[in-house]
Amino acid sequence: MDKPNIVTCTAPVNIAVIKYWGKRDEELILPINSSLSVTLHQEQLKTTTTVATSRSFQEDRIWLNGKEEDITHPRLQSCLREIFLYSVRRLARKRRGDGDPSVDSTGLSHKVHICSVNNFPTAAGLASSAAGFACLVYTLARVFGVEGELSGIARQGSGSACRSMYGGFVQWIMGKKDDGKDSLAQQVEPETHWPELRILVLVASAERKPVGSTSGMQTSVQTSSLLKHRAESVVPGRMVEMIEAVQRKDFAAFAELTMKDSNQFHATCLDTYPPIFYLNSVSQQVISLVHRYNRHYGETRVAYTFDAGPNAVIFTLQQHVPEFVQVVQHFFPPETNGGQFFKGLPVNHAALSEELKQAIGLEPMPKGISYIISTKAGPGPCVVEDPTLHLLGSTGLPKNTV
Repeated sequence: MDKPNIVTCTAPVNIAVIKYWGKRDEELILPINSSLSVTLHQEQLKTTTTVATSRSFQEDRIWLNGKEEDITHPRLQSCLREIFLYSVRRLARKRRGDGDPSVDSTGLSHKVHICSVNNFPTAAGLASSAAGFACLVYTLARVFGVEGELSGIARQGSGSACRSMYGGFVQWIMGKKDDGKDSLAQQVEPETHWPELRILVLVASAERKPVGSTSGMQTSVQTSSLLKHRAESVVPGRMVEMIEAVQRKDFAAFAELTMKDSNQFHATCLDTYPPIFYLNSVSQQVISLVHRYNRHYGETRVAYTFDAGPNAVIFTLQQHVPEFVQVVQHFFPPETNGGQFFKGLPVNHAALSEELKQAIGLEPMPKGISYIISTKAGPGPCVVEDPTLHLLGSTGLPKNTV
């Protein structure tokens, strides 16, 4: 058997602070409005993907989180097709450029094996498809020698995947062209721009969400008049304000825009017919807690945002993390006080004053939060150099398969 060509890469999760919801073209995944996100650090949240190619492989195959899946899924095929087309064009240019007809094209006819794992719950509102498709496209591009702008290809797998192609603060420009060539992601600021910014993911539920994002968006586009108003009249101005807030590192402005946009996104879900409920009682309690905490201090120290799921993503500055984490632990007492409740970046202990507890004054919800992931802004996709970390072995099959 031929030794396969194997490449492994990782890609990050991103959390939108100006939300994407609704497509103007389902097949090309072109959005009805621009959006802006923060890329989370891969040390805490990432997808790892290994791609292997070999003339010995009989067919294309894919394994996701330990289970073989159908590789004929249209969005997967779309990404594979686009990468293949780029490779063919690159090869043609190379042949024209150096006049050498023997430039190797055999790799393009080889079948691919793909293995991908997330280190966080899939389909729980944590943008797993964004990290997954970004990682797939980035890894395939490395295998087939495709360079340049890749966010347009990742977008065709999952819309928000285009934003996971960059680190830091990233905007997805909706574009105007029918072919989607101008609907691309662009880095606004790198991950090093705002080192004090911290992100806490409060995992309220690791269950699969009741209404998937794709079908939810379709129903919203068809039935919500608020969604149309949001896309045309609200988001364009918010994008400008948000980019300015990020560039100025103005946390109060960033936080208020983030919360207002999250609220409006979920309002469009309620305005959808029949309505879509992504938030649960824990989510609503977190919203109340954040506003009471900020009111107690007379300034905006903490912000929440919710994607299409019940998990809260909290933005704050480094100096407020210890106290706010203790507030969460107090009002959402975990099953155990062991280390399992906190994951990610270490959090220092802080004492809570009785005055603060009384000011928040909510009834505790035991076990409402499963755990907290503490993280920060991080880089875009990267190649894993260590071959021992490949997910596929020398036979092209997952290493954990007997």
